[in-house]
This record gives sequence, structure tokens and C-alpha cells, in this order.
Amino acid sequence: MKEDENPFVVSGRIKPEYFCDREQESARLIKLLRNGNNVVVRSERRMGKTGLIQYCFDQTVIADNYYTFFIDILHTTCLQELVYDLGRAVYEQTVPYGKKLTQKLVQALKSINGKFGFDAATGLPSFNIALGDIDRPEFTLEEIFQYLQQADRPCIVAIDEFQQIAKYPEKNVEALLRGYLQKIDNCRFIFAGSERHLLGMMFDSASRPFYKSADNISLDAITRDKYVAFIEEKFRERGKTMPHSIAAEAYDLFEGHTYYVQKLMNEAFSNTEAGEVCDKETIRYSLHTILEGNDGFYREILSKTTIRQKSLLYAIATDGWASQITSAAFIKRHRLTTASSVQAAIKKLREEDLVVEADRKYRISDRFFGLWIKQYIV
Repeated sequence: MKEDENPFVVSGRIKPEYFCDREQESARLIKLLRNGNNVVVRSERRMGKTGLIQYCFDQTVIADNYYTFFIDILHTTCLQELVYDLGRAVYEQTVPYGKKLTQKLVQALKSINGKFGFDAATGLPSFNIALGDIDRPEFTLEEIFQYLQQADRPCIVAIDEFQQIAKYPEKNVEALLRGYLQKIDNCRFIFAGSERHLLGMMFDSASRPFYKSADNISLDAITRDKYVAFIEEKFRERGKTMPHSIAAEAYDLFEGHTYYVQKLMNEAFSNTEAGEVCDKETIRYSLHTILEGNDGFYREILSKTTIRQKSLLYAIATDGWASQITSAAFIKRHRLTTASSVQAAIKKLREEDLVVEADRKYRISDRFFGLWIKQYIV
């Protein structure tokens, strides 16, 4: 029996033995990268994009032959922030490769290298640069790409939530990045994102700079049979029992959405002692613990929404997947006001990423939030 390490990982890197399925996706991603292609990875948020990319980075065929870099730009709002975060990420992920490579990076960043500090303990420059030090982001960005171009082995750069650049106030960011990328033959790029409509416009529209510049991989939910078998196996390996029917119910509750299934199983595993069975009461208690832990956060979200936005949130949470939300039937059933007010509310809720749309249907983006609303509000 394996030690009682929780096998349902919800943050950080995932050990290969805790990585569920994605065999076809990981094999295709590695194949595309090794053959010189850039790749767009599209999925809902928290469906496992980051885990997939890091899993591929950890595979010997990649780890031994490429320098790999990962950056999440969801929080960035302008080109200056993008360049700052990219510079920091490349620096921090270069340090493990050795002092020589790190010094080459600092030398390459001519526009900011005079602002690096020095770590007396390691003998390395330290990235203590402030955001305001990136006063010429276009130049610094070009220097980063030139550094990657001159590396002594191919590089792979993964940019998560890449669609964020379409929201920057600068109008030329896509063209600027595309221009630099076309000049680099020593680097492959992974453009990952969760707003599929934005990524679609960026990569599928002939009028946009990134049109047809990358192959596509779409991440959907792991199949029910494979995920349920994975859950049962990980409990069994540690002397615990997860009944098939209960694992299947947990999968169905979140429609296989990776993060939420993992989080619930992580909590349920911690609430099940060795030799015990994870029963329905354990699942109920685990879900209650998660929702209670987020209670303050969710109430704060509601405090920042208008009454009409709240009403529509509650209606969508009640339906699970809500369709025809401007129809008279939907408005009457949920005692909303007018179609125009619903249109205004859904626009704001989508902008705030509180609601996601697929196939003209809407649901609460955070599935735990949706359950919390149903349990505590409506």
C-alpha cells in the first residue's frame, strides 16, 4: 500500500502517477512541438490546460532536449505587464539551467540589465526589477526573443490565457508579437486559453495577425469511465474504498470538469481513513466543507453585483445550463424584468467571468459558486 499522500492534486505540478488520462492530447502536443509547430490549446478554465502542458514539459523527450518556459498572463492588462512577467518568468526558469545561461540572459536584456541586483550568496544577478523599470517594453520584448533565438537548444514557451492580449489598450500587440515570432526558428510556442471565442477570432480570422499560425488542440472533459476508474484506483492504492456509483455521481455533478472533480475528491480522500469506505455522507460533508470555505469570497462577489445581475445569476444557477434567457418564458419563470435588462446583465456577468457561454447556453463559471447559490441563496 502506498503512503497516504493525497493523489488528487489541485495545485502545482502533477506527478505522472497522479495524471489522469490525456494520453492522446499529450502525445499530440509533444509530436507537434518536436516537429516545429506552434500550438493553440483551447478549453474551459480549470479543465487541465496547465497540468497538460507541465506534464509534457516533464517528459524526458522534452526535458532533455528543450528549454521550457511557462507564463500565465490572465492578470495582465497591458504590454508593459506582459513583458515584465515574461522577463521574470524566463529569468526564474533559466536559473535552474545554470549560472552561465542566466548571465547570458542578463547580458541580452540590454534595456534593463543595469537594473538587476546581485545575490552575494549565489553569485547570480537577482530579478529585483520593478514594473516601472520596463519603460520600453517593445525593446525588452525583442531582446527576450533574441535571447531565446540564440539559446544552445530549442526553446518552448507556453503562454497561458493568451487571449488576454486582445484586451490590452495597445492596438498593435498581436501584430508586434506575430512579427517577432516569425523571426524565431529556435522556439516553439504554446498559446493556451479559456475564452474560446476570443481565441477563435485571433487564430481563425483571416484579418488577424495570428491567422492559421498554430495547430489546434481542444481539451474537453476526461471520459467518465476513465476518470471514475482513476478515482477508484487511487483510493484503492491507499487502502481506502471509493464505490463506483459514488465516484460516478461526483463526476456527473460537475460533468467531468477536471478541477471541481479533483477538488471534491481531494477533500473526500482526506476525510476517508485507511480501511474505510467513502460513502455518500462523506461526499456531502466534503462538498459542504468546500462551499463553506468559500462562503466569504462568494458573498463578496455578490456584494459587487447589481440586483439585476444577481437575479440573473440566481436564475442561471437554478437551471444549471440556462437557454433562451431573453425569452418571455425564462423571464417569467425566474421573475426577471425585461429582455433588455437581461441582455445588459449577461454582458456584464460575462465580462466579469462569472458566467460562461457555450452553444447559446449559459452557466455559472465557477461550478462551486453555482452550487453555493443553489444551496444558500435560492
